[in-house]
Amino acid sequence: MKLFFVSDIHGSFVAAQKAIAAFEQSGAKYLILLGDILNHGPRNPLPEGYDPIKVAALLNQYAARITAVRGNCDSEVDQMLLDFPMMADYNLVMLADGRRLFLTHGHIYNADKHPQLMTGDVIVSGHSHIPVAERKADYYAFNPGSVAIPRNGLPASYGLLDGQNLSVVSFENEVLAQTILN
Repeated sequence: MKLFFVSDIHGSFVAAQKAIAAFEQSGAKYLILLGDILNHGPRNPLPEGYDPIKVAALLNQYAARITAVRGNCDSEVDQMLLDFPMMADYNLVMLADGRRLFLTHGHIYNADKHPQLMTGDVIVSGHSHIPVAERKADYYAFNPGSVAIPRNGLPASYGLLDGQNLSVVSFENEVLAQTILN
């Protein structure tokens, strides 16, 4: 099963449209949103095409295929616009091979501060806006970067899990980070 990961849309309709187009093209079955969906937050600049109401309307069309977690810029008011739950600080996804994906935004739990993981599990987070796909000791850390406000001069990006291949990809189809789950 192919999974598509998006983080840190921050209310950018332009970024949300690009993410949905890439999701549709990828053939992924499910869209995982890693928080900071509708609001830009006081520490971030206003992203291009800031329009949280349009972002909500676009994402609501995919509600049955979305699994989401709350970011530090998300609130109960945001939830009122969305047709899928997004107020949990984390979510767990069990893969067919028995490995778990621990989904979180990254402001509470992250690659360095997380609950007990089993060998081979993957902690998937956003928040830093910096792509990561790497093995750490007994687990994997994965961050798809940001679709709206990338940092460190990196391009906007999303993540894909396709079989055992976990990768962060720019909208120009450049692989920014990649690891093989084994």
